[in-house]
Amino acid sequence: METKEKIIKYLLWFFVCVVLVLGLLLLKTNSSLKNSEVKSETLVVEKNLVATSTETKGKVVEKLPTSVSTKCEFPSTDFDCYYNYYTKLVKEKGPKEAFIDLKKQYETSSYVRAQCHPLTHVIGRTTAMLYPNTTEAYKYGDPLCWSGFYHGVMETIVNEIGIEKIKSSLDNICDGIPGKEKYSFDYYNCVHGLGHGLMAITENELFDSLKYCDSLTGDWERSSCYGGVFMENVIVDNLSHFTKYLKPSEPLYPCNAVGGVYKTQCYLMQTSYMLKVTSYDFNKVFELCRNADLGFEATCFQSLGRDASGQSLSNADATWAKCSLGIGFDEQSNCIVGAVKDFISYYHSDNQANVLCAIVSPDLQKICLDTATSYYKTL
Repeated sequence: METKEKIIKYLLWFFVCVVLVLGLLLLKTNSSLKNSEVKSETLVVEKNLVATSTETKGKVVEKLPTSVSTKCEFPSTDFDCYYNYYTKLVKEKGPKEAFIDLKKQYETSSYVRAQCHPLTHVIGRTTAMLYPNTTEAYKYGDPLCWSGFYHGVMETIVNEIGIEKIKSSLDNICDGIPGKEKYSFDYYNCVHGLGHGLMAITENELFDSLKYCDSLTGDWERSSCYGGVFMENVIVDNLSHFTKYLKPSEPLYPCNAVGGVYKTQCYLMQTSYMLKVTSYDFNKVFELCRNADLGFEATCFQSLGRDASGQSLSNADATWAKCSLGIGFDEQSNCIVGAVKDFISYYHSDNQANVLCAIVSPDLQKICLDTATSYYKTL
């Protein structure tokens, strides 16, 4: 099924998700805000993303501020303050008010923009504490910042089930999500979110988490779960937490070590880490992708395209400048495919993607526009 294949290949990603997925997914403010204070890191998987699923257990009920009206001192770069603030806000006023507040702060704070994905994780985790049924919690969802809310919900849900019962429960957790039969975006976020949750309860044991994903019924479900595992593996590598399943001296690891069934989802996430360990040198990462496992080079280039979009906050000129560093049609076209999908996922519109397609080299315009048209129909 064409729609299924497109969702599998996408991050929320982003990212990933690409996330991700991968991703992310999904809201942007006006264009002037997008072009301001552009950072030299790839959103969602940068080192400052300290609110990873390893912190889920118990933390949502700790360190709460005394009053929800106590906002973080502006401009603040204290993640714990924001963590506590949004946890309290969800508990006292609900997730809808938390998202309204977060969107307002997103417009004025570069730190909040950089931390938006993990902050939506916080809102999702806390919502699932209030509404421990997946279907009920998802009713309060918002795709802001690569669907972090849905990932956070699943972290709490999986944590509550526990490691002893999770294998026998996996197939049922997402049963009530609307659109399951049509592989809806909510259903994708649920199954992808299982991968995040599995990494939490296995304490970031990547291979164990993948084996749990294998317990799911359906190739599509398993693949979506793998994506959540690999996305979490990249996210967790930050200043506060490190994973043994990433190696600075071997940027393609673990993609070059996992079985073939896992490689697509791994490579769709891995370039964010590859950029980090090469000081965001796109030339070097293009070269690394050329050495990916045979048959997965194109996937790696598409992942890099997502990051070209993510790093520039989906600025068309900046994204094309990065994708144009690829050598030849195959590298550049796959980079553009990944970038276009990220543009559409982030904006929930194809207008900005069409701007990108208008400035790429003539030989790339058809695949750019075709990708934009087909991918936009899947959302």
